[in-house]
Amino acid sequence: MNDFRIDRRVFLRGVGGVAAGVAATSLTGCGTGTSRSVGSGKSSKTVVVRNSGGTYGDANQQAIYDPFTKETGIQVKVVNIEYAQMLAQIKQGRPQFDVIDDSMADFVLFKQQGATEDLEYDRLKNFKKAGIAKNLVNSNAVGKNYWASVMAYRTDAFGGKKPSSWADFWNTKAFTGNRALQALDADLPELEFALLADGVPMDKLYPLDVDRAFKVLSEIKPHVRKFWDTGALPGVLLGRKEVVASSVWHGRLDALIKGGAPLAYQWNGARRQSNALGIPKGAADLDAAYQLIDFALRPEVQAHYAEIYPMAPSVPAAYKKLSTATAANLGSSPEHLASGFDLDVDWWIKNQDAVSKRWQEWTHA
Repeated sequence: MNDFRIDRRVFLRGVGGVAAGVAATSLTGCGTGTSRSVGSGKSSKTVVVRNSGGTYGDANQQAIYDPFTKETGIQVKVVNIEYAQMLAQIKQGRPQFDVIDDSMADFVLFKQQGATEDLEYDRLKNFKKAGIAKNLVNSNAVGKNYWASVMAYRTDAFGGKKPSSWADFWNTKAFTGNRALQALDADLPELEFALLADGVPMDKLYPLDVDRAFKVLSEIKPHVRKFWDTGALPGVLLGRKEVVASSVWHGRLDALIKGGAPLAYQWNGARRQSNALGIPKGAADLDAAYQLIDFALRPEVQAHYAEIYPMAPSVPAAYKKLSTATAANLGSSPEHLASGFDLDVDWWIKNQDAVSKRWQEWTHA
């Protein structure tokens, strides 16, 4: 489940620098693309998509690309490159990809750089009836699916009690034991969880009260055994009983839970983010790019993807086509949408550098 989050590390390490034109941190990737004609806008038999690869890329291949090729005859090639490389190719006028599958945060940066096309939504027939949330529809990107950061805990740790909120996570008297929280190297600091624990309503989180958040974080800090920096680590810490509760990228514990480990997710106060689809400036095949994006927004395609990979559909109608078990474990189910919140990308882009500096000082204090 860490594959699509590689881009988040690029975002949070490089957002300030990239926004100013500085290259972001390097990303491991495979595939370099091929020499292609640029800007013709004519349909061809191949469309090139950029995604982050790994099991995330495998799910895209199985649920989207292969069925798209079967239906249209258009072959889909994939490149796995990072934000800085994408931006450099676009600035040179020779992007080796027609469609970008990336975090919504990166699309905000692309917009600032003038690196992506404004989408012609009239060319996306499935979008018109998709019902995608307004915050997942930008001028240059349309939301494809959600992921979430949630609480996880050991079900055998609290004498039958279940933590039901971030306030319970912070309550080490009623729910005794060590905790784990996310490190800066993994993703944006979890200031929102601290504020929720301190009683801030979800709809009043932004703009974040940074001073208040760090004050609350200081209260839990003595009980934090580890600030984890990889998606696998919360499962390891919980499995070894080194901690009894941790923040975690949803999906990372699925295999452990299915294997019988006494672990569970708590969805209350989940922090959602999203991946989106867009088109780079200078794309060689606009028609095929629009066809692929439109295909990815079909409810049945979104449902197929969610059955394969635990990222949640952006199209609500997909839930009618999902199994009950799968739907209950996704961040955009009606229940989980109501109990969680969407990260404010614009706020974080404006404040990430200052928060990161303070986080570094706080963790070393």
